[in-house]
Amino acid sequence: MKQWMMLLSVLAVTAGTAQEKEKAAVKDQAAEPATTGKMPSFEKVIGKNAVASHGMFTVYATDNRYYFEIPDSLFNRDILTVTRYIATPEQAGVFGGEKANEQTIFFEKGLQQKIFLRSSVARATVASSTEAIYKAVQASGVKPIIAVFDIKTVNPANGNIVIDVTDLFRKDNTITSISSRDKTELKLGSLADDRSFITKMSSYPINIEVKTLKTYTTSAAAAIAGAATGVVTYELNTSMVLLPLVPMRRRLADERVGYFANRYLLFSDSAQQATSYNFIQRYRLEPKEEDIEKYKRGELVEPKKQIVYYIDPATPKKWRPYLIAGVNDWQKAFEQAGFKNAIIGKEWPENDTTMSMEDARFSVIRYLASETPNAYGPRISDPRSGEIIESHVGWYHNVMTLVHDWYMVQAGALDTRARKMEFDDELMGDLIRFVSSHEIGHTIGLRHNMGASSQTPVELLRNKAWVEANGHTVSIMDYARFNYVAQPGDNISKAGLYPRIGIYDKWAIQWGYQQLFGVNDEYQESKLLKKQVADSLAADPRLWFGGEGTSSDPRAQKEDIGDDVMKANEYGIKNLKRVIAKLPEWTAEEGDLYSNLARMYKAVTRQYNLYIGHVSRYLGGEYITLRSTEQKGDVYEPVSAEKMKSAVQFLSKNLLEPPLWLYPAEITSKLGINKMELISVQQNNTMNLLLSPGLLYNIFAKQVEKPGAYTVSTYLADLKRLVWQNKAGSEEQQIYRRNIQRMYVERIGMILKTKNMAEGKMLTNAERSEARLYVLLHLKQLRTEIAASTPATAIERAHKEDLLKNIDLLLKPKD
Repeated sequence: MKQWMMLLSVLAVTAGTAQEKEKAAVKDQAAEPATTGKMPSFEKVIGKNAVASHGMFTVYATDNRYYFEIPDSLFNRDILTVTRYIATPEQAGVFGGEKANEQTIFFEKGLQQKIFLRSSVARATVASSTEAIYKAVQASGVKPIIAVFDIKTVNPANGNIVIDVTDLFRKDNTITSISSRDKTELKLGSLADDRSFITKMSSYPINIEVKTLKTYTTSAAAAIAGAATGVVTYELNTSMVLLPLVPMRRRLADERVGYFANRYLLFSDSAQQATSYNFIQRYRLEPKEEDIEKYKRGELVEPKKQIVYYIDPATPKKWRPYLIAGVNDWQKAFEQAGFKNAIIGKEWPENDTTMSMEDARFSVIRYLASETPNAYGPRISDPRSGEIIESHVGWYHNVMTLVHDWYMVQAGALDTRARKMEFDDELMGDLIRFVSSHEIGHTIGLRHNMGASSQTPVELLRNKAWVEANGHTVSIMDYARFNYVAQPGDNISKAGLYPRIGIYDKWAIQWGYQQLFGVNDEYQESKLLKKQVADSLAADPRLWFGGEGTSSDPRAQKEDIGDDVMKANEYGIKNLKRVIAKLPEWTAEEGDLYSNLARMYKAVTRQYNLYIGHVSRYLGGEYITLRSTEQKGDVYEPVSAEKMKSAVQFLSKNLLEPPLWLYPAEITSKLGINKMELISVQQNNTMNLLLSPGLLYNIFAKQVEKPGAYTVSTYLADLKRLVWQNKAGSEEQQIYRRNIQRMYVERIGMILKTKNMAEGKMLTNAERSEARLYVLLHLKQLRTEIAASTPATAIERAHKEDLLKNIDLLLKPKD
């Protein structure tokens, strides 16, 4: 910790950005509006009965009109506008507290005695104003004029210009109304002007809050309340928040640490090409002036401004402490960045009439009355710097059904509390807390790290002392729900079953939020930070960031745990067998028509399919470990032959051998499940994967590139042995075995006689590759072995004859 803190410093601010200079240049080009000509007096426009609200701008309300009095100092200042739903029609699919629009704007003194409102989207291209290329960059970035206002009057007391903004907020536009994307999804048409109103407008020191009632025509289904009348009404709140005059210094992103980021392109006279940069989204955390020296010495200090999340008062009271605990869990992570009490969860002060949950200055966990089983954690950030301004976490009521089903299926064999359809408040509260921590992680800038759980050895997941002390994954930002590897005899408590904030999370917060001294700009700072990352990963490879789980790296998957998926999922299946045997008992409730059983049986089969999918990703996969040039090791490394053999063995044992345990008669007879159909579909889908041209091509390519890699011929031999081995078993098992063998030959036929070939079309590289010749040789060998077999029963003999006939059609096609 102390070694890190020696590098820490105050986050420097950039004195004047290219964007501010650009707007100053625009101002110079536009003639300032004359204010001495013929114009109504201030008293005439703003009558003595007007209600004034003083703050960022002074807001006047009089005769159903609303006016902004804009100080000269606030022209050309960036303003973030965030429009949120306050209340929505029933069944609309959006809820009060969710974002409807977000824009950045600025007011400008324009031509012909007009005030322009321009969009202020942060530049995607930038250059230093001291270089010649700056002129070219400026010429390619004119800000659009989105509204024009007449100057209604001037306040003689201070010279401030007054404009009428009634129509800006009451009518429909791209700035203060529902976004075009939401309008499309909500099937909204034109604004009903006569049924749309401004209900309140208030000004505060750095923001203005405007509440509106807007009615739209709609083509939505009649299920949405009011849609049958042809119109729907929404209550909205638009926050206009003054952004800092000097933006926070950007922190350039590093792909080895998972942060949400914005992008820009830097042009320079001295560079031969433009350079692309990403900068992360994070809160502005700075030590107080009097604590800077303490901070440098490595002492924990409180930030100038604490990160605060309020709990929506619509949240049931019994869940509020757990949501707050999920926020406060991050305090330990921020301590690694040098700050104590940096973040806190609080109850919303319901008696404070000066505060509004729609106000973009406040971050709120909004409780949404929705059957959607989910939660999400977005951010609103300064587009110039990435500074997070606020976040409204969306917490859907039915997220509790999601965590309930996960926990019963993954931990029901281990935790007796999980064996019923309604959990006790303590257990449900614990599960809410972990989801709260995960979503707050997103709101402070962190992306998913789907590779985190792969950094824990499987056997340690069964080590009671170790896993209870360390947790089953190094990051709560992974989708590593619960420790399904632990077995009942391990006696692991909830401390070893739940996810928690781990070493990766703490390191990522340290990287993103530490304050660095002795650096002049973000580029110099980035060099120091990149070295920190390389040194940290060399010291502890568990800090590897695996991304969102969309790459071909099988270590970075959703819903998996452990460093050996095949071994981990064998343990998982053992627990699933225990769970499914007890499902009728655990789901039974008086009067229930087996809907509970159907729901939980679906959850079990989903978990089983996840296990199959996890393992399948190892076939032909490759590990991707991002490294800078000074780091040792390859970036791309194929999955080893040993791992692939293990994956094939797992699939054979747990799917090609029919998983009859997944279809107990006690359940299938209650739910009307067609066992043979479902197993056949699962097996067929897996066989399509195992014998796909793409997979064989990937194996062949790595065979050519990497000596010692798994070869196509070895892979086919392993697969054939598992599919064609004669195993004792019931007649039912033999039926599935023969079916798999017919699928096998059928799939080989599709490789040898592709659809493209039959239609005279050009083949793909995978279809044309030499892997196809290995398949041909493999089929010939298979025919020899089948011909030499001696079936014991009539059905086995018929099966043999049918296979040989189909193989001969492939090997000796008719002329």
